[in-house]
Amino acid sequence: MQNVEFTKDDYFKIDVECHLYPSIGHLTYFPGMRASNKGIDGVYRALGISREEVLKLTREGGWGEGSNPEWLIALMDKYGIDMACVMREDVRQATGFSSPFSSNGYVMEACEKYPDRFIFMANVCPIIERGVKNAIWELEYLVKERNCKLVKYIGTGDTHMDDPQLWPFYEKVTELQIPVCFHTGGSWLPPGRGKNCLPIQIDAVANDFPEMTIIAYHAGWPHNHELNLIAAGHVNVHISLSLLVPWCATAPRRAAKIIGEAIQFAGVDRVIWGTDYFGPGAELLLRLSVEGFREFQIPEDLQQGYGFWPLSKEDKRKIFGENLAKLLGIEPKRRVKV
Repeated sequence: MQNVEFTKDDYFKIDVECHLYPSIGHLTYFPGMRASNKGIDGVYRALGISREEVLKLTREGGWGEGSNPEWLIALMDKYGIDMACVMREDVRQATGFSSPFSSNGYVMEACEKYPDRFIFMANVCPIIERGVKNAIWELEYLVKERNCKLVKYIGTGDTHMDDPQLWPFYEKVTELQIPVCFHTGGSWLPPGRGKNCLPIQIDAVANDFPEMTIIAYHAGWPHNHELNLIAAGHVNVHISLSLLVPWCATAPRRAAKIIGEAIQFAGVDRVIWGTDYFGPGAELLLRLSVEGFREFQIPEDLQQGYGFWPLSKEDKRKIFGENLAKLLGIEPKRRVKV
């Protein structure tokens, strides 16, 4: 892919999933970390992203290690992303459950430093290991005292999403009136356990907690059909395209089937854009996520063959940021100069 000049646009954008953590070079000796890094190479390959260009952009940008808040702000400005939901990166299973990548406190400080650009999302996992009561206490404190607006649940190093042990946690999330964002589809990075992330598990959660706002990351792919069916019947379930959006540029027919079906089952008002920014080397992920979706259209033969609708500019406005802004009570105004 040629490194051509990026074109600005007037879409208000909120990235629903960005990970922040300091340098983790001191953790790379763990076998799980080596396996996870190989998994990242596999993700790049699957998304059609050149590893060579990733390294080139990383060197040219001087991004270094870790996921520095200032680096993310610089990339958001460069690619016209107004706000980002930022969270700590745990992935404790990669270090033999000895050390997380970062803490809620680390992310909280970044959000308090950049309140107009960052939206604080807590990650209190692994909930079963630490104890449900402890997770509930921390979440309640972060929401009531530190302006936390969302919470992420990732089962790859925890338990399945419909584990009854989590019901008190979901009760607290519902009471606090914040969205819960589920990692769905499977585990992209070993040694995570993908069976804890199957979208069908959301069915029981949505049934028992119809007032709780659910955002399913990664559109449930490759089990997106199951997630779409659940979203069709549960109006509290929203579908996030995070991580998959580069396919709009590198595999547009695959993206068209994922996005077209999500809109067909859930409606365009419940589809949400995002990048899954994870730090070093992720500049191209951000660029393709913005540029790819901005220029994307459902091919006419898929519109005719699957009954998908063409994407209007208003549809893209909703997916890029207005849908999530409505859920979070945020004014959809531009924060970057275009």
